[in-house]
Amino acid sequence: MSRLAQTHGLTDVQREILATVRDFVDKEIIPVATDLEHRDEYPQQIVDGLKELGLFGLMIPEEYGGLGESLLTYALCVEEIARGWMSVSGIINTHFIVAYMIKQHGTREQKEHFLPRMALGEVRGAFSMSEPALGSDVSAITSKAVKDGDEYVLNGQKMWLTNGGTSTLVAVLVRSDEGHPEGTAPHKSMTTFLVEKEPGFGEVRPGLTIPGKIDKMGYKGVDTTELVMDDLRIPANRVLGGSTGRGFYQMMDGVEVGRVNVAARGCGVAQRAFELGVSYAQQRHTFGKPIAQHQAIQFKLAEMATKVEAAHAMMVNAARKKDSGERNDLEAGMAKYLASEYCKEVVEDAFRIHGGYGFSKEYEIERLYREAPMLLIGEGTAEIQKMIIGRRLLEEYRFQG
Repeated sequence: MSRLAQTHGLTDVQREILATVRDFVDKEIIPVATDLEHRDEYPQQIVDGLKELGLFGLMIPEEYGGLGESLLTYALCVEEIARGWMSVSGIINTHFIVAYMIKQHGTREQKEHFLPRMALGEVRGAFSMSEPALGSDVSAITSKAVKDGDEYVLNGQKMWLTNGGTSTLVAVLVRSDEGHPEGTAPHKSMTTFLVEKEPGFGEVRPGLTIPGKIDKMGYKGVDTTELVMDDLRIPANRVLGGSTGRGFYQMMDGVEVGRVNVAARGCGVAQRAFELGVSYAQQRHTFGKPIAQHQAIQFKLAEMATKVEAAHAMMVNAARKKDSGERNDLEAGMAKYLASEYCKEVVEDAFRIHGGYGFSKEYEIERLYREAPMLLIGEGTAEIQKMIIGRRLLEEYRFQG
């Protein structure tokens, strides 16, 4: 176990879970990750292993067949998995956001129908807010649901679905003006629908098409897709929580969990980059000694280790705050912002330590260098995090004059 990124106050059960996950990562993920990533191949064997470990049910309550663990336990597991290969952590993240939203906001029927199968990994989740013409501006969503008897008819195009092809359940946020007078604020006229589908590409149910995988710079292996709805009919009992107009709040609650997850991913990738950098620095010799003995490299290692430690501490704080039942948007935003920025910097320093070899696909750092940028934009860009942080600070420190 490394000296860095330790988490104090864990229970015996938490330590056992983390030790099991770390062992799985070291034996089953790290040895094959770079090869699979270069081929952009879905890691089916790794996913099957995660199912056997029960990780798809980690945060799902025990009454629904899950392990009933905390967000902290989940985040620490994600950190370990991202240390092995960030794409694998993406496969479980979207699943968990949907499971969390159903657990927190779903009707009793929705919980009983979905959560037991989600805990087993039989139903796999994805969620969808973004659209081709918008990024973080969720209020500008144009996809729409119109009531038609006991069903809703959905039309529109969504973008950037992680697990879009392999998932069998997608939580989709659309505009639903039904029951909301003209002039209602955009965020109060949105609804989350639980859309069941077949895995794969093309028309995966009548009115629903997953065109294919988006080719990406990094974050390969996991499928990122569009989603096209053309008169997609969804029964009214698949409105999350049973009533329209609550979708924005439900999604934002899920995204808070997602931002802790992205922070954890940043921590995991940064840890791996540090491990690679500090190892290589002790093996590579220049001017008659290992480069680790040159002060310039020691300064880099010192800065990298400090960033790994700081990001981990902020991520743990954000997870613990959410677990306590308190609002954690400020802490989650700070953790996501810091961890993703520090991850990029630590990966780049490890890349520099590797010199010319860092540019070779033979070395793992080349993969990390392409993966880190996704964390700068996933679950809201750094600029969006700073907007959230700034607004919350002004609420907390309101001028009294």
